[in-house]
Amino acid sequence: MATHTPKKILIVEDEADIAQLVKLYLEKDGFRTTVATTGAEGLKQIKSDRPDMVILDLMLPEMDGLEICKKIRTTPDTALLPVLMLTAKAEESDTIIGLELGADDYVTKPFSPKVLVTRVKALFRRLERTEDPKQTSYAYGSLRVDLSRHEALLDGKEVSLTAKEFGLLEQLLHHPGRVLTRDVLLNTVWGYDYYGTTRTVDVHIRRLKLKIPLLDEAIISVKSLGYKLSDHIPVK
Repeated sequence: MATHTPKKILIVEDEADIAQLVKLYLEKDGFRTTVATTGAEGLKQIKSDRPDMVILDLMLPEMDGLEICKKIRTTPDTALLPVLMLTAKAEESDTIIGLELGADDYVTKPFSPKVLVTRVKALFRRLERTEDPKQTSYAYGSLRVDLSRHEALLDGKEVSLTAKEFGLLEQLLHHPGRVLTRDVLLNTVWGYDYYGTTRTVDVHIRRLKLKIPLLDEAIISVKSLGYKLSDHIPVK
């Protein structure tokens, strides 16, 4: 009988009492944890001992949480690593920037450790639903995509897409609300042997928006990073 391996969470937090509190409650709930007290140490651990999620404090010495989040998202190997950010209420604008850079969720200090654990579990559940490798079809507003038939329908009418446009659409639908960097999209859609520029992605995104107007507002450009598909389907 196969045993279930507990999820491993990296806590990047420079305040020892907060880090230990988070560690205690996560481990009581069956998670494995490691702690890093600086951004540089956190990035090193992510590379050497890949966690299943990162709990990332926004305010850290030397390198803040926003910079770390950006580095995570711009590195193909870690681009889809779940990130939950810890912020203070006074950092509301930075929280918004963090979400734009690709943080999957955030918890505001001071927080209840039990609430944090609940948010961690909810995030894992949400990501597991969107990461189903067996999924063969997607629905997004009036858009229907059937992978097995390589077919995209908008309001019941077929949209003619090139292989690369279809591949981009599949990636965006498979990871709603998550920032996909240009490099990640190139690697997954064009392949690791592609030597073109990241501008290729921008051109194909523009074509996708022209062919499927619903996506004009739904596909959000994230400055200097890439694109994400909005969780909230635009209303016509």
